[in-house]
Parts: sequence; C-alpha cells; structure tokens
Amino acid sequence: MIKTQLLTVNAIGNVLAGANLTGVLRETWRKNTMLSSQQRGAIQDLTYGVLRYYSQLDTLLQSLLHKPLPDRRLHYLLLVSLYQLNYSKAPVHAIVNHAASSARMLAGNRGASGLVNAILRNFIRQQEMLLAQTKQDETARYAYPQWWIDKLRQQYPQHYAGILLAGNQHPPMTLRVNQKQITVSDYQARLQACAIDSEWLWGSALRLTRPVAVEQLPGFAEGLVSVQDAGAQLAAPLLDVGAGMRVLDACAAPGGKSTHLMELADIKLTVMDKHAERLTMLQENFTRLKMPDYQLICGSALEPSQWWDGQLFDRILADVPCSASGVVNRHPDIKWLRRPGDIETFTQTQRIMLRKLWPLLCRGGKLLYATCSIFSEENNLLVTEFLSDHEDARALPCTHETIIHHGQLLPSTRHDGFFYALLQKN
Repeated sequence: MIKTQLLTVNAIGNVLAGANLTGVLRETWRKNTMLSSQQRGAIQDLTYGVLRYYSQLDTLLQSLLHKPLPDRRLHYLLLVSLYQLNYSKAPVHAIVNHAASSARMLAGNRGASGLVNAILRNFIRQQEMLLAQTKQDETARYAYPQWWIDKLRQQYPQHYAGILLAGNQHPPMTLRVNQKQITVSDYQARLQACAIDSEWLWGSALRLTRPVAVEQLPGFAEGLVSVQDAGAQLAAPLLDVGAGMRVLDACAAPGGKSTHLMELADIKLTVMDKHAERLTMLQENFTRLKMPDYQLICGSALEPSQWWDGQLFDRILADVPCSASGVVNRHPDIKWLRRPGDIETFTQTQRIMLRKLWPLLCRGGKLLYATCSIFSEENNLLVTEFLSDHEDARALPCTHETIIHHGQLLPSTRHDGFFYALLQKN
C-alpha cells in the first residue's frame, strides 16, 4: 500500500504541475512494470478521486494546517489520505498508519510521520464539523474552480448544480452493439449469459450495471461490440448517412464515431487526424470491427489544401477540439488544468476549422458540428455566428429525447455532455 500511495502522490503532483492525467498514468505504468493489476487499479482510483474532489480536500487540509507543509509531497499525501477517509471503505487505522509510513519514506525522518499522523487524527475527531464547513464554500462544495461554477451558473441557471454534481460521478460504462453483426437484444442475452447485467438506453447503447474489463465482454475481439459513451453514440445517427455517400470524419481518432458511421451504412469513408500515433489506434479499431474499406489521411482539418483531392463530400463530421468540459467525470484533471482564457483559444480553432471544412461539402450535404463541451462559447454561440456569416447554411433540428435547447446534451449519470449542430448547405 505504501508504494501505491507514493506513486499516487507523484502522479498527483505531476498533474497539478500541468501534466495530462492520462499521460502521467501511462508513464507511471511504463516506469513500474512490476505493478500488479490490483496496484494499478488502486493508483488510478486514488489519483482520479483526489483530482475529482481536489478543491474540497484541499480546503479541508488548509483548515487543519497552521502553516504550509515543508514538503509539497506531504501535502499531496494528506490529500490522498483525506480522500480515503471520506470516500473509501478502507479501515481508518490502516489509512493513518500507511500515510505515516509513507511520510517517513518521503521526508526521511520520523518528524514527518508524526506530523501526518497528528493531522489525520485531528481530522477524524473533527470530521463532521469540517465537512459541514466546506458546504459554505462553493469551490469546496462542488469541487470546481470558481470561474467554472460562475460560467455554468450564468449559462444554465436552472441546471448548473446538477451539471457540476454529474461531473463528479464515476462515469458509466456503455457499449455500442455492432448491429451489422448482431442485434441489440441478442447481444444483451449474451451479456446475461456471462452474468453481466445491462440496461438498454437507446439505439445501439447498452449501459452496464457494473464496469468490466473489455476482455470479459463476449465477442469484443470479434467486433460485436465497442465501448462508447451513449451521448457520443448520437453523432452518427444525427449525420444521417446513406449507402454510397462520400463521408469525411475530420478529427477521427480514436475512431468511435467513424466506426459507428460504417455500422449504419455502406459509405465511402475518409478518416483523418493530424496525430499519426492516434491513427494507429484508429486502425486497430477498424481492424477489430472488420471494416477494411476506408481512406486514411494524416492531416489537419485547418489545412484542407494539403490533403483534399477536390471531390466534395455528402456528409462531414467535425468533432472539433474543445475544452472537454462535458467529460470531466472521465478526465477530472481538466477542471484544474483549464484556465478561463483557454475557451477563447478553443473557439478560435473551432471557428477556423468550421469555415475551412464548409467548402468541402456538396450542395444539399450535411455537416455535423460536435464538441464534448458544455460551454456556450464553443457551441451554440459559435454556430449562430457561423450561420450569420454563411447565407448558404441552415441549421437542421437535432432531435433526441436527451438533447435540450440549442443542441446541448447535458452530462448526467447516463451519459457525458455533448453539443451537436447539424448544418445543411443550401
């Protein structure tokens, strides 16, 4: 457990210094090849948990400290321990003892061990009162930066609290059944035969009652099913593809939406991404799902002149880079790495990308603009601006039971947050 805590402390420190959580964990596994699957799971759970509730845990710790700790690593160690005391089922004495031992290894002296032990025992004595105090501070109560809370309150005055709380929940594991190979009901029966309970949401989406490793999913290796959030599964049906159409997925990796498009119709698909290493993952998904007939391009949607052959597309999926504010349940580091000014940077890229892709669409064709953001600047405000500047564009309705005003899908316990705008060229 001590090694688990120490590696978790290191991971949290790297993320809060500006590193991407996924990359940090990948590097941790690379450097520590002897870790068991149980140890990896524990490190991942603790790291995600601390980042999910970082501002709440930090507020609790500040109330217990008389002065800053001499070693920032001890600060992160105490955050890990406070997370365990508040959100895990581990025995209290074990949490305190392991933290004290880890502190001794970090600082190299018994003083740090005694300090950590005293702080945690003080928290245990005052836990109820201290937790009540955190509810008076919005950043601690919701576990988000204040600017994020203020923005959502302004844009979603009736929904902001629910959005914030949903972002702190463990994300559901949702499957997309490949209906080219098997029906949803038949695959659900196969799950049941493996003692895996699921709930049908819509279309090809099945939400598992409890997450399982993909190796446990019947027929996964044979391409019967993919793991994809239910909200993300709305993109392909909204684009309304038909047999023989030329379709471009402009920011395709890792390929979830691309492969879904090919499951819906026999199309002539071009998949593109500017990152070569991400295209490798995309090719693996296409191979597993037995979809060999597609064109692969390593290029940027911001520079079509470098790769476009001049043939117009009937459909374009523009799943543009964004703040990812709708998927913080899966990426809690985003809350602490994003800055208010980042939103404008994203909107500049999105604006250019949309305008660059529009000339590639044939008359009567449709483009689906998509983000995994819930900030209006990246979504309906940007699309409204585009429509006002392009007389040959009109917005078509994006109809689905989960989509509220202006094409926005708000995060919930059933799905992530997404935005969709379907544009047709007159």
